[in-house]
Amino acid sequence: MGNVKVSATATSESTVYPILFTISFAHLLNDLVQSVIPAIYPLLKDNYVLSFTQIGLITLTFQATASLLQPFVGYFTDKRPQPFSLAIGMGFSLLGLLLLASAASYWVILCAVALVGMGSSVFHPESSRVAYLASGGRRGFAQSVFQIGGNAGSAIGPLLVALVVMPYGQGNVRWFALGAMLAILALYKVGHWYRANIAARKASVGKSFTISHHGLSIGKVKTSVAILLVLIFSKYFYMACMTSYFTFFLIEKFQVSVATSQVYLFVFLAAIAAGTYLGGPMGDKYGRKYIIWISILGSAPFTLLLPHVGLAWVIILAVVIGVVLASAFSAILVYAQELLPGRVGMISGLFFGFAFGMGGLGSALLGKLADQTDIQFVFLVCSFLPLLGLITWLLPNLKEKKGQA
Repeated sequence: MGNVKVSATATSESTVYPILFTISFAHLLNDLVQSVIPAIYPLLKDNYVLSFTQIGLITLTFQATASLLQPFVGYFTDKRPQPFSLAIGMGFSLLGLLLLASAASYWVILCAVALVGMGSSVFHPESSRVAYLASGGRRGFAQSVFQIGGNAGSAIGPLLVALVVMPYGQGNVRWFALGAMLAILALYKVGHWYRANIAARKASVGKSFTISHHGLSIGKVKTSVAILLVLIFSKYFYMACMTSYFTFFLIEKFQVSVATSQVYLFVFLAAIAAGTYLGGPMGDKYGRKYIIWISILGSAPFTLLLPHVGLAWVIILAVVIGVVLASAFSAILVYAQELLPGRVGMISGLFFGFAFGMGGLGSALLGKLADQTDIQFVFLVCSFLPLLGLITWLLPNLKEKKGQA
């Protein structure tokens, strides 16, 4: 992208599209790399004779390292920004991929996915801050552009795994290291802009990148954050069901091949990528609360139907669920950032970390449930999770409080 020169005034008044698209592209590569892990579960299950519980523990290990560190990284970088930590963090993911490609035992697999998770724990808080700083005030739009990169990567990853890894074996995971190396180069470029942006902000007295105070009490802010975390729980427990076990559900219920199930997983993840863009800009225009309400609760009729229909309708419903449910995260994250202005890194780390943590915990618990019952029962139980979207009505309307989106 070349070096991008900015001033504090320019950054605060206009959207810096080259940086925004570059960090979105890096997010695509980061999440593409991460998506390799669940995409090769059928291969790992056969190669190492794993139970669903062990599959769930792989996800838990990855998500634990990806989630537990994120709030601390965000809190630290709120006080001391680290422009080149993005590229360094991606280096951990690169090492994890190479180790995963050559893993000879279950415990080595756990170590490999832990390294990938550590890379993610550095990437998300800082890259979300970069998107915030490059937004030019269009925070929902910027967060959606950033998120759509990650969701596109998550969708493309399983398709590439089906083409490159599944026919030829686990060793071909090493080809995905090329994506990690490309991301390191992109993030090194972003690091230069980030450092210049920090210098410009320090040199510009009185310039602020936070929103005006919303007038809510500390107690109301804490309650609102708790509500948002419950909504994240409902969304990512359901997402854990789909991303970790949708292929097994299709194979068990409809006897499709592994390769075909991977293609259908790609369709679902592509729907998520498409839906991600909607939440941010619509939240800018209509208010975050309404978009959160529509996204979480609005997906419930479709999740409730999915376990009871034929293959064609399962795929159609999966697409609808992906589009509707995906619009929530950008709106939730920006809403939380507006609740606590000046804590962009900490909030981003908390919400990305909690989302990953719930995904990992969900995968492990659902894997245990699948071993004790069956995959179809797991999908039936999870179909009720979006009903938790009913609690959205307890959130204050920040658009009305501030008189702006």
